[in-house]
Parts: sequence; C-alpha cells; structure tokens
Amino acid sequence: MNTTPHRWQFWIDRGGTFTDIVARRPDGALQVHKLLSENPDRYADAAIQGIRELLGVSAADPLPADQIEAVKMGTTVATNALLERKGDRTVFVTTHGFRDVLRIGYQNRPHIFARQIVLPELLYERVVEVHERYTAQGEELVALTAAELQRVQAELQAAYVDGIRSCAIAFLHGYRYPDHEQQIAAIAQTIGFTQISVSHQVSPLIKLVSRGDTTVVDAYLSPILRRYVNQVAGELGHDTADTPAPRLMFMQSNGGLTDAYTFQGKDSILSGPAGGIVGAVETSKMAGLDKIIGFDMGGTSTDVTHYAGEYERAFETEVAGVRMRAPMMAIHTVAAGGGSVLVFDGARYRVGPESAGANPGPACYRRGGPLTVTDCNVMLGRIQPDCFPAVFGPEGNQPLDGAVVQDQFTALAAQIAQATGDTRTPEQVAEGFLAIAVEKMANAIKKISVQRGYDVTEYTLCCFGGAGGQHACAIAESLGMKQVFIHPYAGVLSAYGMGLANQTTMHQRSIEAELTADLIPALTQQFTVLAQVGREELIQQGVPSDRLYVIQKVHLRYQGTDSALVVDFDQIPAMTAQFEQAHFQRYGFIANHKALVVEAISVEVVGQMEVIAEPIVTTERTQPLTPIATRSVYLAGTWQSVPLYHRSDLYPGNRIAGPAIILEATGTNLVAPHWEAIVTEKAHLLLRYLAPVKNPAPQTLTHQTNHGTPDPVLLEIFNHLFMAIAEQMGFTLQNTSYSVNIKERLDFSCAIFDHQGQLVANAPHIPVHLGSMGESVQTLMRDRGETFKPGDVYVLNDPYNGGTHLPDITVITPVFATQDAATPLFYVASRGHHADIGGITPGSMPPNSHTIDQEGVLITNFCLVQQGEFQEAALTKLLTSGDYPVRNLAQNLADLKAQVAANAKGAQELQKMVQHYGLATVQAYMQHVQDNAEASVRAVIEALSDGQFTYTMDDGSQIQVKITIDRRDRTATIDFTGTSPQQSTNFNAPLAVCKAAVLYVFRTLVDDDIPLNAGCLKPLHIIVPEGCLLNPRYPAAVVAGNVETSQTVTDALYGALGVMAASQGTMNNFTFGSDRHQYYETICGGSGAGPDFDGTDAVHTHMTNSRLTDPEVLEWRFPVLLEAFSIRPDSGGTGLHRGGNGVIRRIQFREPMTAAILSGHRAIAPFGLKGGRSGQLGDNWVQRQNGTIEHLAGQAEVFMQPGDTFVIETPGGGGFGTESSP
Repeated sequence: MNTTPHRWQFWIDRGGTFTDIVARRPDGALQVHKLLSENPDRYADAAIQGIRELLGVSAADPLPADQIEAVKMGTTVATNALLERKGDRTVFVTTHGFRDVLRIGYQNRPHIFARQIVLPELLYERVVEVHERYTAQGEELVALTAAELQRVQAELQAAYVDGIRSCAIAFLHGYRYPDHEQQIAAIAQTIGFTQISVSHQVSPLIKLVSRGDTTVVDAYLSPILRRYVNQVAGELGHDTADTPAPRLMFMQSNGGLTDAYTFQGKDSILSGPAGGIVGAVETSKMAGLDKIIGFDMGGTSTDVTHYAGEYERAFETEVAGVRMRAPMMAIHTVAAGGGSVLVFDGARYRVGPESAGANPGPACYRRGGPLTVTDCNVMLGRIQPDCFPAVFGPEGNQPLDGAVVQDQFTALAAQIAQATGDTRTPEQVAEGFLAIAVEKMANAIKKISVQRGYDVTEYTLCCFGGAGGQHACAIAESLGMKQVFIHPYAGVLSAYGMGLANQTTMHQRSIEAELTADLIPALTQQFTVLAQVGREELIQQGVPSDRLYVIQKVHLRYQGTDSALVVDFDQIPAMTAQFEQAHFQRYGFIANHKALVVEAISVEVVGQMEVIAEPIVTTERTQPLTPIATRSVYLAGTWQSVPLYHRSDLYPGNRIAGPAIILEATGTNLVAPHWEAIVTEKAHLLLRYLAPVKNPAPQTLTHQTNHGTPDPVLLEIFNHLFMAIAEQMGFTLQNTSYSVNIKERLDFSCAIFDHQGQLVANAPHIPVHLGSMGESVQTLMRDRGETFKPGDVYVLNDPYNGGTHLPDITVITPVFATQDAATPLFYVASRGHHADIGGITPGSMPPNSHTIDQEGVLITNFCLVQQGEFQEAALTKLLTSGDYPVRNLAQNLADLKAQVAANAKGAQELQKMVQHYGLATVQAYMQHVQDNAEASVRAVIEALSDGQFTYTMDDGSQIQVKITIDRRDRTATIDFTGTSPQQSTNFNAPLAVCKAAVLYVFRTLVDDDIPLNAGCLKPLHIIVPEGCLLNPRYPAAVVAGNVETSQTVTDALYGALGVMAASQGTMNNFTFGSDRHQYYETICGGSGAGPDFDGTDAVHTHMTNSRLTDPEVLEWRFPVLLEAFSIRPDSGGTGLHRGGNGVIRRIQFREPMTAAILSGHRAIAPFGLKGGRSGQLGDNWVQRQNGTIEHLAGQAEVFMQPGDTFVIETPGGGGFGTESSP
C-alpha cells in the first residue's frame, strides 16, 4: 500500500445472508472475514461482531475506539424493511383530491394475464388531504388559510396520538413551489414527529407519483436506519466523550459514502449493491480496464451493470413495487442466482424465479432444500464438496452433501424421461438447467448493453459475488465477450468497494426549460447554489475543502419526449454534440428539427478519499506450478480430468489452460475449455478466450438432430430467446418513437411470427394488440405474399383486413435469409397507437362516427419501405388525402420510422439466431413453443364446463356467447351466434379484436408462465357470424369496438365460464385538443372479483394496460388542471368477494378546447356472479364555470371553455358469491 495507517479500518457489506468484512490492519495489510448476517443466539449485530472477532475483543468488553480510524458500511437493513414492509408507521400528507395518487400510480397492472390483480402494499397507513394548490406555472390557486392550517394540525395531532411518528409531505408542484410544504412541515415539527420527509427536499424533480413514493419511502425507512446507525455508533463509542470516536460512514444508492448521521432512507435502497459497483469499477481501472460489464451473481439474484468511463445512474426506477425518483446506480437485476430453484413442468426445464434462500438453501446444504443452480455445479463437479467450507449439518461441521444431489438429479432425469421420452443422463439434466440459467443472465446483460447501443464484445466481464466464477466463461462466450476479470477480493467485492469509494453528496433541481443562450446564466447560478450546498455538507462531514471537486450534469431531452440523457454542463454546442452522440448511440437517430429541453440539472460534490493503490507482486515462482489435485468434471457432454489450483498458490505470469478450477476462500472459478487464465502483476486473474471455435455451444444444446420431439432444455431457451427478441423490438420502438402514446403510455406491441404468419412470441404490452396482429400478418401474406422482396416493409390499419381500429397502425417486415432469397423465413411486426390518423375529431377517437372514413385514413397493405427505400412521398400523399387527413404528418412519419427500426431490430436478432442454431432448429422450435402453449391451454380446457352468457351493452346491443367443451379432444367451441348485427354506431369490433379477446381470456386461465402465441388458439374453435357486431362489413365504424366492445367480449367470456365477475368493462377513452394541443388517455376502474379473491381498485383491466401521464407532467404540457384523481368509494359490487372500486377524475380546462369521451357501462352495470352484486355505473358530466351541470352520455363531444371541468366517474367491478351474513 502507498500509505501506512496506524489504526484499523473496516469496510463492511451487511447483506441479506452474509456480512462480509475487509479490514485494513494498522500495518496496511488487508484481512477478509465473513459471518452470518442474522445469528441472534450468538450476537445482536453481525457488523459489530465481525469487528470484535477481528480485533479479538469479547462481547463483554467495549470496542477500543482509539484503535479504529473508520467504519465504512453498506447495509440491507432498510432494503429488507422495504421488502418485508416493516418500516415505521407513516402518515402521508398531500393535496386535496389526491389522497389515492400513490395507490393509483400510473394505473397499469404488473402482470397482464393475472385474473387476480395484486398491487404492491402501500407504505403509509393514513392520509391527510390539504386544501392548497399551485399551478405548474406557480400561480397560487388555493392559499393555506388559518382555518385550514388549524384543521390539518388537528388531523396530524390525531395521527401522532395514535402512535405515528413519521410524516411524508408531497404536494402538487411542491418540487418547484415549496412554500406550502414548508408550512405543513413546520406544523409537524411542532407536534413532535421525529421523521418529517418533505418532497421538495427529498426529490426536487417533476412527477408527483414517483416523487411522492420517494418521499414516503424516506419517511418509512429513515427511522429504521437511524436506530441501526445509533446502535452501531453506540458500540463504536459515539456516545462517550472520553476518546475521539471512529468515523462511521454508509454507502448510498448513488455510489458515494456519507456520514452516518446524514444517511437517509431514500438513499439506502441499493446501499450494498452500490458498493459492489464501486469495487468493480475501481479494481477494473487498477487493472487497466475502462469498459466493463459488472456481473454480481449471488444466492437469489444476479445484478448486472454497465461502465464505460463514468458511473451510470438512474434517476427514476422501481424497487420492491415503489417508484423511486432519486439518483441510484443503474443496476439490472434478474432472478437467477446460485439458489434459483430448478423445476421440470412436464415439458420445459425452468430456472427460478423462486429461490431456496439461505434456509433451507440448495439441496446440498443438508436442510432438505430443493435442487438449485448450485446443485447443478455440485452434480457436474464444478463445486467440489471437500473444497467447500464444512459448515453444514446439525452441528455446522459437515461438507456439502453430494450424494443427495446425485440422488435427486437421478430421480429428476427419470421423471423427465417418463414425461417426454428424453433419455438424458442426470449430468446432462444438470447441464441443461445451467444452460438456461446462463441464457437468463446473458439476456440481462443484453438489456443494459446491446439494447442501448453498446457493442458488448468490446467489454470485459467483471465477475464478482460468490457464485459468479462458476458461470463467467459461459456467459461471456454466449455474448461474444473475450475477457473475464476476477479480482482477488471478487467474493467480497461489495465490502472492498466501501474502502475504495469517495464521499459524495448529490443534489438535483428541476428546470423544464428550452436550452437557449438566455437560459445559461440561470443554469450557472443554479449550479453555483447547489455546488455550495454540497460543499458545505461535506465540509461539515469532516472532508477538507482541498479534497473536494464538483461534477455538473445537465439532463437533456427532445421537446415533447420523456427520455432524458445526461451530459456534462458546457457551452451549448458542446452539450448538443454530447447529447446527439448519446442519442444516436442509444436510439439510432437524431431529430435536428426538435428543440432541446433541460429537464433537470444535477450536481455531485465529491470528497476524494485516500487512494488505495494495490501493490505489484514481486514474488516469483521458484518451482513449476502444479495442481493441488485432479478431479472429474462434466464439461461439454463428457467427464474430464480437470486440475484444481488454489489461487493463493498463483504468481504473476502464471498461465492455466482450461479446463481448470481455481479455488479461493470466497468462491470457485471455472476456467472453461477454450479459455486461459492469466495472473497479472497485481495478482488479478484475467480469463481470455482462445478463439478457434465457431458458434460454441454446450453439447446439451447441439446433440439433437431429430427436431420432431422438442428438447426440454432448448424449449425453455427458445421460449426466452423469442420473448427477448420481441422485448428488444419494444425497447427500440419505445425509445425511437415520437408520440407520448407510444413512448410514455406504452400503447404498442411487438411480435415475431413464423413463416406461416403464426404468432410465436410477443412482448407483454397491450393485450388487444397481441392476439390480433397475426390476423394482420396473414392478411398481408394473402394479399401481397407473391411480391415480397428483401428490404420490403408494409403498413396497414385496415380493420377489415386484420386491423383493429385506425389509430393502431401495424408495420410488418418479412425476414429473408439473404438479399437474393425468394421467400421469407419469418415475419416481425410492431403496432403502435398513433396520436392522430385523421378523422372528424383530433386524436381520431370520435365518439359519434358512423362510417370508417370519419375515423381517419384507411391504410391497406401499403409498401412503406421498398427494397430498403422509405416511400415518404407516396406515404405523405396517402396520409394527407381524403376528407379527413392526418393533423400532424411529421409525428406519424416519425412513429412509423420508429416502428420500422423496431422491426429491423427483430429481423437482425432472428438472423443472428439462425446463424447460431441453424434454420431447421429455429423453425422447429417456433413450432414447439406453440405446441407447448397449446398443451397448456388444452390442460385448462379439461377442467372447464359448458356455459353461455348474454351481455347487453349500453346501446341495447348484446354479446351472446356459448362455450362448449369437448373433454375427449380437450377443445372448446366459442360460438357468438346470436350476437347483435353490426350497428350504425362505432361499437362494431373487427374479427381480429374478437379473436384477441378469446385468446386473452384462455391465456389468463393458465396460471403458469407460458408465452401467448398462436398455439393458445389451436384448441379453440371460434364461430363469429359475418355481419354481426363482432365481424362487421365495410364501411362500419369501429373505433369503439377495439377499446370498448373488446372489454365487453372479455367479460362475457368470463361470465360464460363462471370464473370471474365483470370488470369495469370500458377503457374510458378521453381526448381533448385544439389546433395547438392533442391529448388522449384511457382511465382505469375496478376489476371483477373471483371465487377466491376480491377485485382490485383503480387499475386497468383485460384488453388494455396503458400508462397514465403523471399529474404534474400533464399540467406542465397542457393548459389543464387535474382537480382530483381518487378512488370512487363503494363503487365495486358487494358479495362474498367484493369488486374493485372505480375512480373519480376531474379535469379543469384553462383554454378553449374540444373534449370527447368514449366509454361504456353508463347504462348497464358490470355484472356480478354467483350472487355477487353488480358494480356501480360510470358517469360523465361537465361542470361549467358558473356551476351549471351538463350530464353526458357514454359517447359525447363537448366544447370546453376556460374554467369548465370535465368529470369522469369510472365503473366498479362486479362482486362474486353471496355476501355472508354478519
């Protein structure tokens, strides 16, 4: 080391299972210690116990504070409290009308195919609404009166008397205009609340929902942290004045240390993982590596991160169901770790997401646990029980149990053989599960690298965490990465990172202004203020001023978009250049015509800590390197003799050819075949790929030549691969699109299809899109299939040729093997809801259209790209022709180009897949995944009974359906005979929409993680008479059929099956606009109850799952005021299980505009089942500025004047079962 300290330092990562300590002794040497985080029979706190053991101090004696210089710690104490919902009791104080704003959130449900919608548990237990209001521009609409302050004080006092001590305050636009928040905080202070978190201090950034969540998290967790800090500080002598106490610092989620007494709940969520990232980056820099993928594989999950010269931070993320608006290290987590449970489901191998945890742990832990990824490594000899710590069994002194692993894999292999005829050996079974785990982890790395425009082959995989070394070569190989870096402290790198980290403070300020020369002075002033605040904070924490430096960042985005990129503060040309470079790399395009907006600024003040320099090892080997043992290890389908080395025996310059195993105290590293391990001058381990093998793949993935019977390993791998391609397409579309509908509301879907146009996989976006895109592809094939050429892309929205309604535009790309191929191998498609496609009203969602031409421009199989050339002139002519042309051509063109880019990504990934696995294999597994989904639906059908249902709609039309089950063939006939004929209204639903509803319902009956594909439809015979409401003839209007009738069909099917009461049964489509503004949203309601669950309040159901724009963003962008958005009490139907409640949404207009509502269940209530009562009807009305009320029908268009308020009450869900007597 470059310095010789005279006192101890302890760098600690207190994890969920183990606490790791790297201690720097007074002589500068480092010492590693590991112990269980929870062991109440032996000690109260693992960190303090570890320090005691390292210092040799008994529990009865005080710690020698004079011998300890510093303790630097990362902790999961707050994270665990959040996951387990064991924080402090909290009261949430917010603007009147928004008591439910955090419950409703952005209204989307987490799992689109779940009949029972389970939302994360709220962190607060009481709400106080305050009559106060600022506009987005700072006008004080409602001042805090003395009477209101007195009323709020009484409510807060009552909460305090009830034992609540934490208070979270978040008002609309409080981040920018904090006066009202400050006044309420002063009242809470006077009452005696011990934790008061105020949103403009906790997270001074726009977006009420995520800022409010962050504020509540801070109030909920900070007391937990404070108690833990005080406990540790007390042991370290902070409460005595006799000797100077050691410095106690904690790692923040942003990757910087802070003084223990300034450590806040909102900054603690990623405390431990952030230390790992710092450790990975700083040790990689010492090794001369400047581009790394961090790969931290633990017991329950794997964290992956990207680094290319500076730390990447996310300023908005979701953790444990809570939306966080605070700077955190950008980490992607996947549920695949050493403890991930292995399952065979009858057709596919499955890895995770369930974990065996620490107790019972993997099967080899001798506690009766299930087979896990760790057991695979034991089975294959990659973990040797006699080389692993003997800490298992009743007395904690036995080795890993290899025999039970052997027995369980043998039994599992027999079970698989019986179910599938696959005669794989137990070893091959274990190898197959490992291949799936590797694919899941590799896909996680793609999401943070390839998906964002980085060439991962240029990076080094920095591997750490206890389980990482066994899989690093396989993961790197699957990604085309040629180098793996394993530091000597890789097994405790999070703890080591605490010692390498700097002290930091970070402050943000929302700006939301166009980047112009006039803005620069104001930005400079804001930077100066924030930097001064940060400097003062660190100086108060004891950092000398000469060790401080400031990093200034600007968050830029294109006007009208929501995707900000972070650049260095500089002159405008330099910032613009940085932004454009980053934007092109991430999204593949630059929009020169768009203005740049400064969303926010952030200032990081860094207190540089003592630099830890790792020494060059000068000791040289005097004798040849020989292995400590040779063991049998199963690799590439055979048992091989593999040498074992201990890392402590290795010296710089040593090279070890794979296969080999390198053991160390905190992990086991497998050097795979075709890899070589090199020890560097600092004793770092570099694994390098020796390149001769083309498309290397484990034998378990290549031994199959007969594709008639699916390989259960490949079946699961291709399930993930196909889904991953659709997700990558969706990511590309979201990022490159122009309109709010696609980019923010996520009203789009992407999918891949086989050579017959059958749906293979889709990203789980909007259900009504998912089941209907196959109709679009097959229509295109019938119409234009003979003329397809490589480089062609087609576009359509024709409801009579596979479309749904006109705003939903589908872009389809045939995928060819080569540029001179004659026929496509596959098809990829993307569908997005465009903000406008013409028609008689802005937004193309007219409530009163009678023919299709009134709804916009009809597109039938138009060649959008012809052999690589974008047909902009012809497309422009099409979109601007007719009686009702598009209103924003540039926006349509930009979104269509984004859809073309998404398809290009899908085509590229499919072609890569063919190169890797071969065309025959890919095409076979496109069929096998459909067969797998088909089998799952057939299994569900066996348990169903015949049923029928007639559901009347508000206009008197009815959906009639009869479901007949054939148990012998395991098929179902769904017959809509008796449904009303097509109507003169726009509630006609194209056939594609009806099929999508049927597909969705039967997919939700499968309570397993299967892909939604064409296989789900194969056991279903659907009869829909031509000319009826669900199969209309041209030129019937259809705009409401897609969004409203589809919901009615879904509920009618559930009614016929008897499995679930009706949900709100409408999307409550609300549009408003003028010559300057256009806006569209759908509004949530209550979900229906089932036989063993209540419905859920305020959530999107069934055929939609689109997000809602944040209240503050809505008011910033449009001249409206959201007066209230709350749950509508008692609107769900009663019963043994209650239906979910709808919502109340009030929007006041500040400028003249036209508003339109397209909604259902305003006359016919959502039904209950089996004695359950119906949900309440929805209602729409306008409250004029003079107080006059104008009641509106379910479909209405109205002109709004300044001061008028549009009110929407959405329906509740139906109840299920007869209500029990009291």
